[in-house]
Amino acid sequence: MDSITTAKQFDDIINEPSRSVIKFQAGWCPDCRVMDMFIGPITEEYDQYDWYDVDRDVLPEIAEKYDVMGIPSLLIFENGEKKAHLHSANAKSPEQVTSFLEGLTI
Repeated sequence: MDSITTAKQFDDIINEPSRSVIKFQAGWCPDCRVMDMFIGPITEEYDQYDWYDVDRDVLPEIAEKYDVMGIPSLLIFENGEKKAHLHSANAKSPEQVTSFLEGLTI
């Protein structure tokens, strides 16, 4: 999963026509480290998405703009529009993440 480190890079990626999953996380977040342990196989299974990682402490203005109130959170973008948001409370297990991705109607 590639890391996004600038607001311009973030804007360039989300404005692509392809669907992107952006994982918001932080180095100090224990739930984020747990997600890191199980997200790899999910990114491989759901390879129709481009997967990226954002440290919410590096780009707090982006997290605020897109209502990322807790981490880890997964946001899906396509053509510059936020299509879906898996909030942190529902992103604590592989089953929750895959259920979210399976339930998408975008």
